[in-house]
Parts: sequence; C-alpha cells; structure tokens
Amino acid sequence: MSETTKIFVGGSRRLSRLSKDVMRRLDRAMDKGLTILVGDANGADKALQRYLASKRYNKVIVYCMVGRCRNNLGNWKAREIIPDRGLEHGFAYYSTKDRAMSVEADYALMLWDGKSRGTLTNISDLIHQKKPVVVYLAPSKSLVTLREPNELEHLMDRLASVSSRPPARSAPSSTSHQSRDRLLF
Repeated sequence: MSETTKIFVGGSRRLSRLSKDVMRRLDRAMDKGLTILVGDANGADKALQRYLASKRYNKVIVYCMVGRCRNNLGNWKAREIIPDRGLEHGFAYYSTKDRAMSVEADYALMLWDGKSRGTLTNISDLIHQKKPVVVYLAPSKSLVTLREPNELEHLMDRLASVSSRPPARSAPSSTSHQSRDRLLF
C-alpha cells in the first residue's frame, strides 16, 4: 500500500445531491486524512467535489481525460488520463479514467442510482481487485459494503426483486458488514 490510503469516490450522473450518510462518510475520510480520488463528471462527481470544496479539503485528486477536465471545483491537483487508442468520447472513453482510479484506490465509496452502467462497472472492477466498496443505494437510501463478487450478485438480485414489487414503507437494512465497515472510514 502507498504512504497514504486512497479512496475512490464517485457515482451516477443522475445523482446530484449527497445524503447525510454520504456526507458523514466523507467527513470520516477527511478526519482520517485519506487522499480522495474523484472524477470530473456532472452529477455525483460534481456533488462530491462541491462538498469537499466546501470543507476546504486539500487531499483530493481530480481524474479527467487529457485536455478535458470538466469540473475541478476545488482547483485540486488533476491527473489527466490518456484515453485508449481510437477513443474520443463516450462510455469507453470515460471508463479509462475510472479504471485508473480503481487501480490507484485502496477502497471506494460509490453513489449508485441502481441503474448507472458506469457506476456498476466501477463497483464490479473494484470488487474483482479485492478492494472493498461502500455503496450508497439511492433507491433505498441505504449503505452496503461489498467485498466479494457474490455479494454484488446478491445485491443485484435484491434490487431486481425490490423493483418488481410496490415500495416498502421503510428502507431495507443493509448493514451486514457494519462492524467491518467501520474499519474503512
């Protein structure tokens, strides 16, 4: 592991507001002095940047594509990623920077709307690299920690069953790893 623990934070472009649970997690990461890796997209990335900038946190690195940094609200250090050959835009183009963050990070906090293919890909990539991921599930306003591919499969099954029935009155508990989760941030 590097001299500083690094956390990849990101999420769905459809999510532009942070929950109190997510803000508390970010506060804990800042209290621990973690280096925060964040993308430059609108939506979750921009909301995360806005919060970190409001706290004047300086241990942030913004990942963007070379020559195209869309958002860097705190004027932090930017790491420009060179795209794979032949890519100029689109999902595969921006996935290049996400892959770089997943390789660099020790673990992650992902804000997922339950639909975003990019966020799901990031979660899967991190888990397959044996890196824990705390996922904020916007549909249920809950947090779950994933460490193994089968846990992601279970979550996907649960989301599929929830979306096929009427909404519940209270959000399902997703604290199966609550005690181990505290070790992250």
